[in-house]
Amino acid sequence: MRHLPAEWEPQQAVMLTWPHAGTDWAAQLDAVEAVYRRLVQLIIRDQAVLIVCRDEAHRRAIQAQLSEPAAGAEASAKGQSERIRFAVAPSNDTWARDHGPISVIDRATNARILIDFRFNGWGGKYPAELDDRITARVYAAASERERLEPSPLVLEGGAIESDGAGSLLAVRRTLVDPKRNPDWSQAAIEAELRDRLGVERILWLEHGQLSGDDTDGHIDTLARFCDPQTLCYAASTNPEDSDHPALEQLAAELRALRQRNGAPYRLIALPQPAPIHDEHGQRLPAGYANFLITNRAVLVPVYDDPADAIACERLARCFPGRRIEPVDCRPLIRQGGSLHCITMQLAASAQRLNSVIMCSTEQASNAA
Repeated sequence: MRHLPAEWEPQQAVMLTWPHAGTDWAAQLDAVEAVYRRLVQLIIRDQAVLIVCRDEAHRRAIQAQLSEPAAGAEASAKGQSERIRFAVAPSNDTWARDHGPISVIDRATNARILIDFRFNGWGGKYPAELDDRITARVYAAASERERLEPSPLVLEGGAIESDGAGSLLAVRRTLVDPKRNPDWSQAAIEAELRDRLGVERILWLEHGQLSGDDTDGHIDTLARFCDPQTLCYAASTNPEDSDHPALEQLAAELRALRQRNGAPYRLIALPQPAPIHDEHGQRLPAGYANFLITNRAVLVPVYDDPADAIACERLARCFPGRRIEPVDCRPLIRQGGSLHCITMQLAASAQRLNSVIMCSTEQASNAA
């Protein structure tokens, strides 16, 4: 039997694929790297961070950034600097949620298994051949081995949401898609998810989409488990908003979902910030459901909007005992994603709490 942990379960590390001049971030690299530095500061308070660098020169540049006093006193606190690990792998882009490994736990041995699903740039929208190889390349460079299991299914981590109790939530079109999985029926996809992830129920949604989202409606932009009985979701109260009809349909679907015992889920509505547009007038997919849970905190994307405080307050009630850490994600949404999209947690297992997928700085140098 396998267990797909919920995000609030113990984590060993969070993986980041660092932006560089060869990505779409080139024109705003300084601004987006500042967001990444902020994330590192917050993550290493609670656990390790694995930074994937494009090459050895990139690693040295990132390390220099994180060593600067301006990067924050927290990063220099005793013991915390050792929580930063590096690995080298060329990358097309930085959306670690979608090209990183999915962690499952083997219940028989309590060992972690890393599932390496395929990634094809959200159905061929963008180049992804390097990103698709990141997990295997990082694993091959690690000094020790744990089980890495490839799957032929195209699946982005942002497309699935686990309650940690055997239920998986997903928007159907992000998996049952001829541009992602042309040779897979829905039944075959469900069988693969049950086999690889150990899930028992798949709750398919049909509706929900944020303007400017290239993922076709990833669940992590729309609805998230806060505990096995509670879902928070992107809600619209403005009938004049172009996203209102789809979000209203999403809310209706969530109200109709049932837990295993037949009870409805407790639903927590997250507000939408006022529309944010790029220089071409295109609306960007700003929202609050794209938060990241770490071992002791919830990192919440914010957008210098009055709704920021409302979202943070509601999430604080959903996650008692965890710090709420706002992170300005206006630079991130300029490329169509937010905070959860650029991160991937690596679950902890009692058998192996020290990451064996991680390369130390020296190991990263050798891998280059």
